[in-house]
Amino acid sequence: MVESTDHPMTFQWAVDGKIPFSWVGRERQFSSVDVENMKRSSEGTTSRPRWEVVYVRVSGSLGQESSLATQDEELRATSTGEVVKVVRDRGSGPRKNRPGLNRVLAMDADGSVSVVRVTHEDRLARFGVGWLKRLFTVYGVTLEVLHPKKSGGRDELLEDFVSLVTTFAGRLYGMRSAKAHKRLLAETGQCSNGEQTA
Repeated sequence: MVESTDHPMTFQWAVDGKIPFSWVGRERQFSSVDVENMKRSSEGTTSRPRWEVVYVRVSGSLGQESSLATQDEELRATSTGEVVKVVRDRGSGPRKNRPGLNRVLAMDADGSVSVVRVTHEDRLARFGVGWLKRLFTVYGVTLEVLHPKKSGGRDELLEDFVSLVTTFAGRLYGMRSAKAHKRLLAETGQCSNGEQTA
């Protein structure tokens, strides 16, 4: 079931990016489930404390400590509520299983936070941020991006393309590194030729 933009509050939620919608002609339409969830979460915002979880992420498994620290400091400095937890993740943005992101989702689900904060949208995920926002909305949690993207159209498409190329190049490089490592071990007699070809 869908609802149109007759209500000014629903329109404002759409403008603020708090609720997903689709265009039908010149009219925005919303899922009635999303609208009901937003009504419930907005009714509870006056009494619900502002509990923030700060999520910071870097792509590499080693180094980049300064990037994590910079994201952490910037988000803490602009906090307007209680920072309940700082969650750090190391892993590629398109990676589906990230321990830190899983912790954030669990905190959203159990009601221990009301706001998730990141410096940039791509720190949360390279793709599918809209789905995560929708899930947060169901739990009555708000996503705040300190530096929102201003690009659109061709620029956004180009960003997505570069992200995909970067991801696949990183995986290919990792595969080559693993093969080279196995070959080196085989040459030094630390693993058998059967393990090398496996």
